[in-house]
Amino acid sequence: MKSQSRRSFIKTSLGGTFGFAVLPNLIPARLLGADAPSKKIAVAQIGCGRMGRSDMGNILTEPLARVVAVCDLDSKRLAAGKKMAEDFYAERGESGVKVKTFHDYHDVLASPEIDAVVVTVPDHSHARLAIAAAIAGKHVYVQKPVTYNIAEAIGLRRAVEAKKIILQTGSQQRSERPWGSFRKASEAVRNGRIGQLKTIKIGVGLDKASGHAPAPMPVPENLDYEHWLGSAPEQPYMERRGHPQNSLEGRPGWITTEDFGLGMITNWGAHHVDIAQWAMGQELGGPLTIDAQADFMTNDAWTVHTTYHVEMLYPKNVSVILDNTFETGIRFEGDEGWIFCTRGEEKVTASDPNTPAGRAALLPLRASDKKILAPLGADAVRWMPSKTHHGNWLESIVANRQPIAPIQQSARSLEACAAAWISMKLKRKLTWDAATERFVGDDAANALRGRKARKPEYDFELVLKNAGIA
Repeated sequence: MKSQSRRSFIKTSLGGTFGFAVLPNLIPARLLGADAPSKKIAVAQIGCGRMGRSDMGNILTEPLARVVAVCDLDSKRLAAGKKMAEDFYAERGESGVKVKTFHDYHDVLASPEIDAVVVTVPDHSHARLAIAAAIAGKHVYVQKPVTYNIAEAIGLRRAVEAKKIILQTGSQQRSERPWGSFRKASEAVRNGRIGQLKTIKIGVGLDKASGHAPAPMPVPENLDYEHWLGSAPEQPYMERRGHPQNSLEGRPGWITTEDFGLGMITNWGAHHVDIAQWAMGQELGGPLTIDAQADFMTNDAWTVHTTYHVEMLYPKNVSVILDNTFETGIRFEGDEGWIFCTRGEEKVTASDPNTPAGRAALLPLRASDKKILAPLGADAVRWMPSKTHHGNWLESIVANRQPIAPIQQSARSLEACAAAWISMKLKRKLTWDAATERFVGDDAANALRGRKARKPEYDFELVLKNAGIA
């Protein structure tokens, strides 16, 4: 294909949003052949559960992508993922499409036909899979929180930078659809629409105990529990701590089990703290101090925190407060007004704080004065165009540039949330050094930045070492 027609193809595929001076150097050679317009970025979906199917559904509709493979440790979910993808192409009139299935993600990464992977597995396995994918030269879309703990976030960032792949974090509130309210609010704050920023109040919902005592049970024949458990501490199988066996829907129990996820503070904190740091210009920084209190579930199958109150002090004396009594969303308060953004009527959990009465209260974007919401001027700071989050990732692969939610920034969002969890566990105030990504003079807190893997084969640090990445 002539270079001009290739460039026209890319611009047409991306809606003319971006122009390119040179062809990207990370695009597979097979995408540059004479029949390039009919080629797609070959994507494998790793994890075919509730969120995996959501991610794959988005990828399937993107014009730059082609789902060619699915991978899952649960054979039922693997079969359902394969069927979902093949049915989608059949409904578009493509008969006989066969999507490959993989049990082991290592086999996915060894496949030369796969260009990129979507990692939608439990939080405790994000880093290990994403690091391995980066080392294999595959571009990565990974669900939030980007990793389970601070050490993993730093390790993943190192792998991405060393291998120069494109990683998008699933912080979709940065994109225009379906929740553009977060972009508008954070741009308004960044451009001084509420004056000097003073306080940010964040509500991330509330988890409640399951009401069931821990109850070990036999491992289902369709689940490879050993590899699902991965780096987490050794423990018997419990469906309440895994995912539903008779449904592809429903919130999985691993989200509310600390060995696999740290609870709302990272589960949804990763969304809202990310936007807060973006708005205040701390997307590559972090808090100075963290003081958190929380209650934790006891004598229950689940183990994460329930009620919580977190206060973080940021540079320029900005106070960030998270409390389970706050409405789910983010309220920015300045000396000239306030602005609030949320997902509207959508709730995180059934136990979320009630939305205030009145139709206006349901609006996903509110402010103390309508002038705050007026369109920004031509010279304003604006975020990168990103109509859809998965689309932005694919466009970034083609353009060989950073996506809207890169690891350099999502690592910092995770650090703030994980630091709050560490303060909850230690029940005291902590001092954080964003430059060194360590707590100041606090061995106990620094010890909780990471954890030892159950077995060497699940140790992400060994994966980095074997790849020659310091």
